[in-house]
Amino acid sequence: MRANNTGSLRMERRLNYFERYLSLWVGLCMAAGLLLGKLFPALTEELRRLEFGEGSQINMPIAVLIWLMITPMMMKVDFTALKNVGKKPRGLMVTLFVNWMVKPFSMALFAWVFLRYVFSDLISLSDADQYIAGTIILAAAPCTAMVFVWSYLTGGDPAYTLVQVSVNDLLMLLLFAPIVRFLVSGASSLEVPFHVLMYSVAIFIVIPLVAGVLLRRWFVSRHGTTWFEEQFLPRFAPVSMAALLATLVLIFGFQADNISEKFLHVALIAVPILIQVYFNSSLTYGLMRLFGVEHKVAAPGALIGASNFFELAVATAIALFGPGSGAALATVVGVLIEVPVMLSVCSVCNRTRHWFP
Repeated sequence: MRANNTGSLRMERRLNYFERYLSLWVGLCMAAGLLLGKLFPALTEELRRLEFGEGSQINMPIAVLIWLMITPMMMKVDFTALKNVGKKPRGLMVTLFVNWMVKPFSMALFAWVFLRYVFSDLISLSDADQYIAGTIILAAAPCTAMVFVWSYLTGGDPAYTLVQVSVNDLLMLLLFAPIVRFLVSGASSLEVPFHVLMYSVAIFIVIPLVAGVLLRRWFVSRHGTTWFEEQFLPRFAPVSMAALLATLVLIFGFQADNISEKFLHVALIAVPILIQVYFNSSLTYGLMRLFGVEHKVAAPGALIGASNFFELAVATAIALFGPGSGAALATVVGVLIEVPVMLSVCSVCNRTRHWFP
């Protein structure tokens, strides 16, 4: 059987119903949110006002939903895998180089060129700054959960993928905030309050990460790893997905007036995001081949370099700029195109398996 046929069979077997049609559900939630905002403006405004503190911009309903999204994903990460960090170092070094030295900066460049200049006749300067900030936030957070699916579809080494994800999650604690602040301030006229950014890291990375580690350890100690990974975690998949979709309904409800007047902007925001996904996946894949890394490490590395931790990006954009901001809209566009784009990258990886040892 040819590699591309094998890849399509993997996709059909591994992606569940919601994952396979994630872009469709996102589109439907966009429509539902717009209807909510237009038909029930008073209710939408009451939901918008529910914040953790006056002027905090951390919306309480959205924060709870995002915790429901992120915590189960953090429970998938086994940090005991870090003891294997020294194995096959070339693949890990390439992944870390692209994720932290290239990806956020290339996204800032592409977004700045397209949204500030190429599309300048279609997007106002203030909107462009918001969209640039959102795309940078999106690119500064490497994928944590869905990458395990992409790795499986390309026949990746699951243990090594776990090492890559674990190291990225720890680096995210240190690098996410300073990179976002530096790039957003440099590529736009927006100022990023560092204390708000650190609150976002604490609320949407540290708390879910600690909760995920503790819950994983507790459940594994009582029921074993096999039960936890094969029975318990799959039960949480619908919870995370439902929380994601409910978050999108609220975001688009809060932005109903803004989006209804600027629907073309969704397509324009997608352009630099698509370019950076294919650029970074190609760069990672090419470097893996150059350094003689085997395919089962190279393919997941390329996919980690291309995909984003969009749940964290949505949460951070909301905390920094509010749920009705253009930055939040830009991160949601990343969710909209995530699955079809990543499946196309998986397909390329499967068809080029013979390039690698």
